[in-house]
Amino acid sequence: MNDATHPFARLAPARVVAAVESLGFWLPGEPFALNSYENRVYLVHDDERRRWVVKFYRPARWSDAQIQEEHDFLAELEAAGVAVAAPWRDAAGVSLHHAEGFRFAVFPQLPGQAPELEDPAHLFALGEVIGAMHAVGARRPFAHRRVMDLDAMVAEACEGVLASGWLDRRQRLAYQRVTEALRPALVAQAWPSTWNLRVHGDCHLGNMLGRDEHFALVDFDDCLMAPAVQDLWMLLTAQEEGERQMQLSEVVEGYEQHRDFDRRELALVEPLRTLRLLRHSAWLVARWDDPAFPRAFPWLADAGYWDTHIRELEQQRQVLSRAPRWLAR
Repeated sequence: MNDATHPFARLAPARVVAAVESLGFWLPGEPFALNSYENRVYLVHDDERRRWVVKFYRPARWSDAQIQEEHDFLAELEAAGVAVAAPWRDAAGVSLHHAEGFRFAVFPQLPGQAPELEDPAHLFALGEVIGAMHAVGARRPFAHRRVMDLDAMVAEACEGVLASGWLDRRQRLAYQRVTEALRPALVAQAWPSTWNLRVHGDCHLGNMLGRDEHFALVDFDDCLMAPAVQDLWMLLTAQEEGERQMQLSEVVEGYEQHRDFDRRELALVEPLRTLRLLRHSAWLVARWDDPAFPRAFPWLADAGYWDTHIRELEQQRQVLSRAPRWLAR
């Protein structure tokens, strides 16, 4: 699919402005496109010099009910004093808006920078805001969002990659061999449903913004039902054992200002890392018809990418065959 035929190609600046102004805003300037691929996201400012982030949702990805659950969760978090950006609502209380076949929402911009995961104070603060979010998330389940299921999500990712035609015969055989070995190892790590709660789902550095020791969570597009550790493990980046334990200690200490963390969930860190590796490659091939993806990820077309990916999966298979390293102490 080329630039002209992809649905997002219709989001010219004038159309973005018209959509936002249909809600009663007046925008004196043009929208500024932010770095987003799954959706299209723009920074705008209104006539009162307030800054807003406008998110146009990818067509056909989520149902209206699923998007509304994202918005309602954010409103619940904001009401509880958790640092998030809940979507703007009109006088009728509507947060999900429609314009020319697109669904979109308007969020207040939260300024700030990504945290530094080497800084103990930042780690504590991140654990604290995630713990506050989970304290609210544990109150009730989602009715429409996904429930994390290792086996189903791994199968979905593997089938997408194998059906894509990106792998040559040698790579296809190697990919099938390693993923067939990974699946039972991952299924063996299944957790009880009682561990699931409403979580952010994608707590990487780009979705946490702040200054000093105060951070907020943004972009709940992937929120779902999953274990608490899904929102914590990406903060644990250190390779050296002592530093790794420092990160874990600070994050958990901050988290437990709001709710207890079940240390048994640490056994899920490597399974969740494996799942993310698999799903990331599957996401790239699934979105390749969006012109933004070949421009942003040109290395996907290089055979070397797939060789590296297969090696990473083999390394994860070996890690999963050993005792969970996060339980070492």
